[in-house]
Amino acid sequence: MNCGDEILLREGVPTDLHAIAQLERASFADPWPREALLAELQVDRLRRPLVAENDGTVVGFLMAWSVADELHVINIAVDEGWRRRGIGTRLLEAAIDAGRGEGSVLATLEVRAGNLPARAFYQRHGFLETGLRRRYYQDGEDAVIMTRRL
Repeated sequence: MNCGDEILLREGVPTDLHAIAQLERASFADPWPREALLAELQVDRLRRPLVAENDGTVVGFLMAWSVADELHVINIAVDEGWRRRGIGTRLLEAAIDAGRGEGSVLATLEVRAGNLPARAFYQRHGFLETGLRRRYYQDGEDAVIMTRRL
């Protein structure tokens, strides 16, 4: 339960593509193409997609990779009308718990250097800024590398 609204966390599946693509476009200035999102919805040894839904409607998602002993968070978004209700936290913690259960000892991610709210969100969840990838994004913005020991 979350602010009186039932939120279900579940594995993302290819039939979630349309809803996830809409969320992606609404959340990011440079959204991933549908083909890339669809590829991330193929659960395999590498990919760990999660979806948050309310009454059958996707209200958030997280994409992560499980590589060796590392969980790499590659994308997370929550519908604007559902933000600040703990959904991002639930998605992130569920991914971390699953990674830990699979033997991951470190979680990593990249975040836009100028995205101060996202950087603060990750810091609140135990991530530390550990590096910088210069001109990482298509528009030339740097990415801050953040890590969390599990």
